[in-house]
Amino acid sequence: MPQPHLPTVTDTDRRTLANRFLDTRSMTEELAAPLSPEDQQIQSMPDVSPTKWHRAHTTWFFETFLLQPSLSGYESFDPSFAYLFNSYYEAVGPRHTRTDRGMISRPTAVEVADYRRHVDAAMVELLGVTDELDDLVELGIHHEQQHQELLLMDAKHVLSVNPTRPSYLPSEYQPATDPGPAGWVHVEGGVVPIGHGGSGFAFDNEGPRHEVLLRRYQLADRLVTAGEWLAFIDDGGYERPDLWLSDGWHTVQAEGWNGPMYWFCENDDWFVHTLRGVHPVGEHVPVVHVSQYEADAFARWAGARLPTEFEWEHAVAGQPVEGNVVSTGALQPTRVADHHDLANSPIRQAFGDVWEWTASAYLPYPGFETAEGAVGEYNGKFMSGQIVLRGGCAVTPADHVRLTYRNFFPPRSRWCFGGVRLAKDAS
Repeated sequence: MPQPHLPTVTDTDRRTLANRFLDTRSMTEELAAPLSPEDQQIQSMPDVSPTKWHRAHTTWFFETFLLQPSLSGYESFDPSFAYLFNSYYEAVGPRHTRTDRGMISRPTAVEVADYRRHVDAAMVELLGVTDELDDLVELGIHHEQQHQELLLMDAKHVLSVNPTRPSYLPSEYQPATDPGPAGWVHVEGGVVPIGHGGSGFAFDNEGPRHEVLLRRYQLADRLVTAGEWLAFIDDGGYERPDLWLSDGWHTVQAEGWNGPMYWFCENDDWFVHTLRGVHPVGEHVPVVHVSQYEADAFARWAGARLPTEFEWEHAVAGQPVEGNVVSTGALQPTRVADHHDLANSPIRQAFGDVWEWTASAYLPYPGFETAEGAVGEYNGKFMSGQIVLRGGCAVTPADHVRLTYRNFFPPRSRWCFGGVRLAKDAS
């Protein structure tokens, strides 16, 4: 696929933001490059969007919210794209039906690359003449990073439904070492601060910073492993209604779940489809692609529970925000780190590997207000029927992960990189 020929930013005063913009745009193209034009066209289920659509939609965002209102003389690349690549912004205008995104055979993947070049050149021009839009540019960068993660999530599903289960990238499978039994970190409660309140970027749903009352509790020092999940399966975990929430049990029955998404059993051996091909389920790596319903059932089976998002944030506060993210190239959870790997941090793998399901509904923090205009539709309108996940995953961009980040999905979602860390009340 042709790569965009991006202009060079020479204004040193604007270099940081402008180059971050260009780096982000280039990263999207790098992530799409291993996929053929045919791969990029497919919408394998309603929740998935084609790779080509992600590339075009993130471009539409900059064109719609920055270039059209703010760059004098800007001419749209193609006026029809306003309809084709709007996602859910009602205030902007009508849009193509989400479930039919795979029907958009035109523009082609090459034409989308042309669209990206057109918008990138105009954005560099805009960034060179004003700094009044920096906050909106920053939002656009983080919006594109969200879609970089979604691009890989969606491509994984697209490739998994192909009968030959092709790889996104070549396999690098190596069996992981045994992390040993999980330990428990005792956390004092009290009135604790929650949410983003400092410098640096944050989405609106991460604030305002406020106080929450927590009782003393315990948090597992590592993530639940695939081997522990196999024990749950062997003990009839998917066949025991006593372990499941009512809607979770209904979903298990309706969907026929018998293990995590992308797992399959052949001759009594479990295998998993990953972005790096099919390989045996590794018992010592964190389990991934389970729903919140499954995470809750497993916790009940294990004699524990899921943490609230506030318990997670309070326990993890102060730890380095680093881990197995997209820049490592693994593209899947890796071995559970030892304590000494994290400079004596008691909680292992708090960031990266898997988004950790919590027991918290995705709701506004006290004092939350949506922004004016179409950008205000970004997060607030989804605060119903969703569950919060924390910590980032193996396909999250490194500088997109932070302590207060609130990801959210419906409790039945499995195609996101969702995993499990257990909690308990203090003994």
